[in-house]
Amino acid sequence: MLSELDVKELVAYQPHAPVLSVFLNTDTRSAQADAYKLRLRHLLAPYKDDAPDDTQAVLMYIEHAYDWSGLSIAMFSCQADDFFRTYPMHLTLRERARLLPKPYVKPLADVLDQHGHYGIALVDKQRARLLMIHLGAILDEVDITGEAVRRMKTGGGSQASGRMSGDAGFSEPHAAVSGRNLKKIAEMAGDVFKAHHVRRVLIGGTDETVARFRQELPKRWQSLVAGTFSIDINAGHTEIRRRADEAAHKAQLEQEQQLVQQMVTGAAKGRDGVIRLDDTLSAVRNGSVQTLIIKEGYRAPGYRCSGCDYLTSQILTTCPFCGSGFEEIEDAVEMAVRKVLSDGGDVAVVHENKALDKAGKIGAILRY
Repeated sequence: MLSELDVKELVAYQPHAPVLSVFLNTDTRSAQADAYKLRLRHLLAPYKDDAPDDTQAVLMYIEHAYDWSGLSIAMFSCQADDFFRTYPMHLTLRERARLLPKPYVKPLADVLDQHGHYGIALVDKQRARLLMIHLGAILDEVDITGEAVRRMKTGGGSQASGRMSGDAGFSEPHAAVSGRNLKKIAEMAGDVFKAHHVRRVLIGGTDETVARFRQELPKRWQSLVAGTFSIDINAGHTEIRRRADEAAHKAQLEQEQQLVQQMVTGAAKGRDGVIRLDDTLSAVRNGSVQTLIIKEGYRAPGYRCSGCDYLTSQILTTCPFCGSGFEEIEDAVEMAVRKVLSDGGDVAVVHENKALDKAGKIGAILRY
């Protein structure tokens, strides 16, 4: 399954010939395998003359080696280097194929940003179910159980001995036990999430229990809570995923709005942010990009210096930095993504945001 290390390998790869990158949906619940094979042939048709060995390698893999257990697959082929990589995933992708000088990694940055390494915590006053999910697949599930919480009658009056405010119908031991449970569960959940390299957390349960559990989480994990939702702790995986996906989508939109606003504000002040293609490419070249922000599907032709890899959307005769000549490239945005990832920066692919559209569909939050 695709990991950050896999993306780094693709970014660092220096091919001696163009690389064929293919993204294909393979959900056999929606269509027969033969239908996807036919769609694959249509995707590859524009490249069968320029990259016959690579198109054949992809077709042979899908025909004879793919096990059809995933919902989609990303494939990268450069037969001139004997290079072939496949990454099945348990989520659907936008289908496309590209023949470029290097692997087309922009879709992978989007997938990892939205669906990579997150945890779901379902909690009640006695136990928790922790699910670790990566690219649509449940990697692990951990069940944590605390002390039994028993209902204890304390009399019918509001002044009944032992009754706590806000806990009508329960004695003090009930509240104390559930409090200890939530504290213990939160501490253990933090350890489990850390061991699984979880990057964000979604919490499900009753409103009261979710709020108390969130407060008990270590501060680092409190800041990584992406959303909450109401659900029964014994719900099945399908229901959990559906409710978690709804909460995650809402949280993703809010996070994207915050990132774009931070970028636009920084650009307006002349610091900490840039917008539009040329200024963004300059920041990419300087290595000052902390987070590259791009509209999903945005592509733009450009020019790359053959000497120092300087990127620009303008036609220049010689590079102002090293004096070398320029070559035209099909997608300067893809090259920017590769450079930011290789520099250790982040890439946020935004799907719907009017402010980003107005800013030229690309920009960046800067380190300095």
